[in-house]
Amino acid sequence: MRDDLQDSRITLDELDVRLIRAGRQHPRAGMLELSRLIGVSRATVQARLDRMEAAGVITGYGPEVDLIAAGYPVLAFVTLEIAQGGLSGVATALAAVPQVLEAYGTTGIGDVHCRIAATSNQDLQQILIDINRIPEVVRTTSVIALSEVVPMRTLPLLEAQNRPRPSRVPAFRDHSA
Repeated sequence: MRDDLQDSRITLDELDVRLIRAGRQHPRAGMLELSRLIGVSRATVQARLDRMEAAGVITGYGPEVDLIAAGYPVLAFVTLEIAQGGLSGVATALAAVPQVLEAYGTTGIGDVHCRIAATSNQDLQQILIDINRIPEVVRTTSVIALSEVVPMRTLPLLEAQNRPRPSRVPAFRDHSA
């Protein structure tokens, strides 16, 4: 979780979640189309999106990339054990490795967990050798993903919670039925 967003959190209501769902289901839709899909004015859609962007809830609208189709069929999860106090140096070094898709400082076994994409097993081996050369890295453990069981998703999490209905959107029509 990003510390700089702690104070700017907002409470999402039912309309916000429906707007996020419509955006996920129709990623090329403009403001007018989104307003038609969820039954509110274009101005309401724009105001809600602006509010969620400003609060850091919505972080982008870029295309989703299938790594296999893009030439990266090998996905690995790598756990790093690092020297005490070495997180900053490791973070800088990992950020310079393009194949590191994401990395998180963690509790439990290991100190940093990374998701890495590679063109082949040999490419993965070279990436692991390069990561092991980072001075603060003491040891790495890796596992290769065999298949995607549940893809990265956020919408089910947002939809699982009962949310208040919007209070100041009289034209809001429930199109979920």
